[in-house]
Amino acid sequence: MKKILVLHTGGTIAMQENEETGGVTTGDSNPVQQWNTLVSEDYDIVSDDFLQLPSPHITPSHMLKLFHHMNERLQDTKAEGVVITHGTDTLEETAYLLDLLHTMELPVVLTGAMRSSDEVGSDGPHNFITAVRTAASEKAKGMGVLIVMNDEIHTAKNATKTHASNVATFQSPQYGPIGLITKREIFFHHQPLQREHFHAEKMDKKVLLIKTYAGLEGDVFQHLISQPLDGVVIEALGQGNVPPALMEPVQSLIDHRIPVVLVTRCFSGVVQDIYSYQGGGRTLKEAGVIFTNGLNGPKARLKLMAALENHLSRETLRKCFERY
Repeated sequence: MKKILVLHTGGTIAMQENEETGGVTTGDSNPVQQWNTLVSEDYDIVSDDFLQLPSPHITPSHMLKLFHHMNERLQDTKAEGVVITHGTDTLEETAYLLDLLHTMELPVVLTGAMRSSDEVGSDGPHNFITAVRTAASEKAKGMGVLIVMNDEIHTAKNATKTHASNVATFQSPQYGPIGLITKREIFFHHQPLQREHFHAEKMDKKVLLIKTYAGLEGDVFQHLISQPLDGVVIEALGQGNVPPALMEPVQSLIDHRIPVVLVTRCFSGVVQDIYSYQGGGRTLKEAGVIFTNGLNGPKARLKLMAALENHLSRETLRKCFERY
């Protein structure tokens, strides 16, 4: 019988709907704890209420504390897999940072719910069961941190929340899920070719994420970046283009040795140095902007924060974003 460590952090999966007001929030007890009996006959569950927070309250510092707590509990319990329950709004960010930090072969699986535990059609119990089954699977070893929702298995790097309320919200737009779950089997049909790791004692670098839009004024952008910053991530238009008014303040950031990382605001695709007009991808690349290879904005921000903790050179920083 495999021992699985379950860490709870809060979120909708651990909330209940108030019958009188219709509001959804945390109660006096965590309903997820009751679901251990759904899988206890097959697995030895060690459960731990680490946090009880809505996921919009989760910060990178919480994520780092979760990682260290997980490692401490793994040493104590000798568990063979980990399940983390989490609110869905920032689940993909926590999963991705854990993936950057987690170096062991041992499976780590994050799951959540789109409907609270007492709503009709609650998806929490089923997602919890399938997450435990995945974390216990030998096939999940070495796959990195995974997200299991709605009978699909996604990598932390590629999964993103795509719908505000649908239970099938988590998708991997670029590549699709790497596996699926049936009543009897855990199937993996893809495997990540490579992973990267960072060591971080803190996650307190100030990195700003800015989304571009048509007519974004240079003075607005300048105001956003006027505070002390360690880095900036820009969600660019299309293949990596910005309004021309941004070129001067972007160049100023780079001249002051503040790294600027570029992602696309599009659902799929990567940024490329194609267009050579003012604000085009080629002019940004020539100015020293760092291009990513498929990350979305929130994840690129976390990666830049972790990379800055490792004091990487500008060239090494550029390579690590372009390579993965």
